[in-house]
Amino acid sequence: MRPIKWLLMSLSISMIAVNNASSAADNKKMRTLHSQPSFVISTKQVELGVAELGGHMAPVTFFRDSDKPVQPYYVSPWQDEAPSKMPVPVLVPLRGDFFCLPFGGNGQEVAGEKHPPHGEVAGSKWKFVANKKSGDVSTLTMAMDTEVRKGRVTKELSLVDGQNVVYSRNIIEGFAGRVPLGHHATLAMPEKEGSVRYATSAFKFGMTCPGFFSDPKNREYQSLLPSAKWTDLTKVPTAWKETPDADLTAMPARFGHADLVQIVNEPWETTRGPAWNAATFTDAGYLWFSLKDPSILNSTVLWIENHGRHGHPWNGRNNCLGIEDVTAHFADGLSASMNDNTLTKEGVTTTIELSASKPTAVNYIQGVVKVPTNFGKVQTLEFAPGEVTFVSATGQRVKASVRHEFLKSGKL
Repeated sequence: MRPIKWLLMSLSISMIAVNNASSAADNKKMRTLHSQPSFVISTKQVELGVAELGGHMAPVTFFRDSDKPVQPYYVSPWQDEAPSKMPVPVLVPLRGDFFCLPFGGNGQEVAGEKHPPHGEVAGSKWKFVANKKSGDVSTLTMAMDTEVRKGRVTKELSLVDGQNVVYSRNIIEGFAGRVPLGHHATLAMPEKEGSVRYATSAFKFGMTCPGFFSDPKNREYQSLLPSAKWTDLTKVPTAWKETPDADLTAMPARFGHADLVQIVNEPWETTRGPAWNAATFTDAGYLWFSLKDPSILNSTVLWIENHGRHGHPWNGRNNCLGIEDVTAHFADGLSASMNDNTLTKEGVTTTIELSASKPTAVNYIQGVVKVPTNFGKVQTLEFAPGEVTFVSATGQRVKASVRHEFLKSGKL
């Protein structure tokens, strides 16, 4: 007969195992949000939902402890309709921000690989790993094993008590070789023309999509001149000779069109800080921002959608702004990004080399800041330890707690 002490120890270990399993199950907070089963993480300031399918992050409520909470992210209008067959998997949950690997349409097979648009990570199911809190940091962890090119991606989404900021970290293991990748943050837009003021950090140049982004044969229409290169966001050539240049700092604009441009960021060494994007919602009194390391994500693709697509499932309803921080050739996918292209001819890298033996981490920050009336367009950002100051073109200043050091360290 085994000693009583041994039996009691075994019973204790079993109870701990049961309690740990129960605790893990309890931490797997899930709700159906706009038709999609979603993992949920929250603080007093922020509640974040991320769809199990594709890892699309939305809705996200910032300033939830205030009398004017903010939900900046786009949710596609078909989410709350009766399900219908979608042209590609990424459109099924389409919403908010999601990680793309390989970024783009991926229309062509490459070395025996045929990836879906924006990769498996944007249209397949993620597995829950953990929902934990350590100190003032709450972190939701998910993972996916890819099949088209073997690898594993671990997604960590973190919130810090007292902040209106989301810290994202996607860790890629085993997915070896060159690949375009990036984030696909998409904001919901108001209908009032020019009520959102867009700004970005210093950039080398911008370019409109080289080919037809919106093809009339597919009942889609664009307003910007293809393959145009420019250095001023307020002077982007349009497709018609008699039409003034477009001002991409004031949106929405050019109703009935959908356009795509790419902005090539200056490096960290030049700007002495993170690359950034900011969209001020002037009537709503807030701005959304993103921060990144331009040595990892060297460009921003703007998807400017203003009711310009009329096929299924768009049906002329979409009004959103994609602020997509990437290393890629526009939204063309793996083949175009790996080969010589319009951007590589300008000296711009359009892929990242991934190693089978060394993980690659993509760190990214998004958040919301309340701003005063007439704050307008952001002029610049000033970085201090654990803090960012947003300075408007009118000289107004707003500070926010942001641990921007995370972009380099991956730690909070």
